[in-house]
Amino acid sequence: MTRAPHSSAVIDAAKERGDAALIGYLPVGFPSVDASIHAGKVLADNGVDVIELGFPYSDPGMDGPTIQRASVAALERGTHIEDLFHAVDELTSYGVATCVMTYWNPVEWWGVERFAADLAAVGGSGLITPDLPPEEGTQWEAASDAHDLERIYLSAPSSPPHRLRLIAEHSRGWVYAASSMGVTGARASVGAHTADVVARTRQAGATRVCVGLGVSNGSQAREIGAYADGVIVGSALVKTLFDDDGERGLRALGELARELTSGVKGARA
Repeated sequence: MTRAPHSSAVIDAAKERGDAALIGYLPVGFPSVDASIHAGKVLADNGVDVIELGFPYSDPGMDGPTIQRASVAALERGTHIEDLFHAVDELTSYGVATCVMTYWNPVEWWGVERFAADLAAVGGSGLITPDLPPEEGTQWEAASDAHDLERIYLSAPSSPPHRLRLIAEHSRGWVYAASSMGVTGARASVGAHTADVVARTRQAGATRVCVGLGVSNGSQAREIGAYADGVIVGSALVKTLFDDDGERGLRALGELARELTSGVKGARA
């Protein structure tokens, strides 16, 4: 079976086209496991380059309220790690590069080496680990190297130069630059602030830097895509899936994905 390429290869291909890559976040298991897989395929059909598949966690302290609400609903439905691997398998078989975003406790509970082997077996690109700093990543780095998986650590506007160098050195694939869009009126200043952390992360040695900012429309995606290798969109996509009419929610999901895709096209040209 032909699997999707790693997300880093897809990001590079987007850059060659003059685009920023569009990375869409979805929580596995919301509204159900099958529905989350269907939603991932809708994103792929409407131009999203990479799926970031979030594994629901009981204490999602780094997620916003929309994603927290979806994660709680997924856990209440009994979503398990086997469901995560099933979803990755379905999406990579569909041809879409798929990363996993997970807090570290589920990986340790499953077993680090076992998790890496199981993720690689279903074609997963790698892990985004928001609460695992590179200083504590020795076991994961060994397992990810052994199974050719990407290691995506997070940088932030507050990260000093020595920390950015550490993040760049230990990441494999790309670096996730995390920030916040803030209120609408603060958009211009926040954009400049985030452009700075992208530039500093590159200066520290990162080959690819993708930005998660609370982007919710095509113009914001174009603004961030002008300087980032990838634009990560989460809450705005997840919100569409709260529609009680599932088909209507999927239509809204596809429409937003098309708008975001139009924003990143040509953004790096």
